[in-house]
Amino acid sequence: MPRPFETGSAVAADGARLHWRHYPATEPRARVVLIHALAMDGSTWQGVVDLLPADVAAIAVDCRGHGASQPGQGPFGLPQFADDVAVVLDAVDWPQAVIAGCSMGGCVAQSFAARHPSRTAGLVLIDTTAWYGPEAAANWAERAEKATVGGLASLLPFQRSRWFSEAFRGAEPAQVAATEAVFLRNDLSSYARSCAMLGEADLRGALAKLPVPTAVLVGSEDHATPPEAARALAREIPGATLEILEAARHFTPIERPAAIAAALLQVADRRATL
Repeated sequence: MPRPFETGSAVAADGARLHWRHYPATEPRARVVLIHALAMDGSTWQGVVDLLPADVAAIAVDCRGHGASQPGQGPFGLPQFADDVAVVLDAVDWPQAVIAGCSMGGCVAQSFAARHPSRTAGLVLIDTTAWYGPEAAANWAERAEKATVGGLASLLPFQRSRWFSEAFRGAEPAQVAATEAVFLRNDLSSYARSCAMLGEADLRGALAKLPVPTAVLVGSEDHATPPEAARALAREIPGATLEILEAARHFTPIERPAAIAAALLQVADRRATL
């Protein structure tokens, strides 16, 4: 039985309305915020939340321009996305939380921790990186252009093979189809703006200044943000742990939800003992 949730919304600094799913707990032992990958939404995390204890409260955000959240005007930026998470925390009256993000969401989580350290109880960085490399801007621009010209459906053969292992695609066709449906619902302008944001992302200078319990996880077959990117994060963030999930690819919150739920609890418990 999927864990039930409530929906909420608040207005960001630029007037964009942000939406999220709230999985409440009466007397929470921990609070976690979950930030999805590019072109996904808060539904990404349902399998993870279903495996968390009932006394862990969770919020799965829809980043601006994704899901039910409005994009606002102008270009996207990681500081803007990070401050949107702070708006959500204010709206639900959470002073701090463990911040978890997958792929793009991992970049947002790093930016949030750098900009709002007192509100970051811990970090769980999944299938992500601090920097996509010297050719990132050109590569992300090419992907945005292909989507703009051919539609998001033109990217699906490429995406599905990066998102999930062959074994998972064969065993869980309904889950793959649901993920593809979320992808196809995206607004093209917001997708292109998100691609531009990731092409410019460089959080390397902030990593050594993130002194909170941190877990880094990545699929061993992740070709989008490969294990070496995860190793770089774990090396640079003080005290970070690294877990490589064998035979998994880029969307481990969907492919390996038990491992992600366990990492969230471990980080929350590390914070509680500090």
